[in-house]
Amino acid sequence: MTTDRPPPQVRLAGVLVAVQGLLGLGFAVALLLRAGSAALPASSVLGESALFVVLGGAVAATGAALVAGRRWARTPAIVAQLLLLPVVYSLIGPSRQLLLGIVAGLFVVATFMLLISERSRVWSMGLDLPDAPH
Repeated sequence: MTTDRPPPQVRLAGVLVAVQGLLGLGFAVALLLRAGSAALPASSVLGESALFVVLGGAVAATGAALVAGRRWARTPAIVAQLLLLPVVYSLIGPSRQLLLGIVAGLFVVATFMLLISERSRVWSMGLDLPDAPH
């Protein structure tokens, strides 16, 4: 069962992770557009935007790497999902954005489940390769 392409679970998870990264980049742009109207100093808003550009770009690159079949990308993608759980909590709880929080939570949990599936684990460890120990 060896193939040059990752299993469907990994490819789908890669697409979902890339979407998360693109949303982070979009948030950075939104911050930049509102920098002049913010109550905070422009330097603070620019710094926060830069942080989201770096993080969003890294997450998007990780998603693209999963789609391309890079086995190393599974671990950072799992970490990204775990780091997004407090965001989901914040949306549902303190921010009182229940619908957005539930949608984000389902998105994150679905991506996480795809990444930790047995087939994804076997693929990421290279156990599907011809020379892998059985």
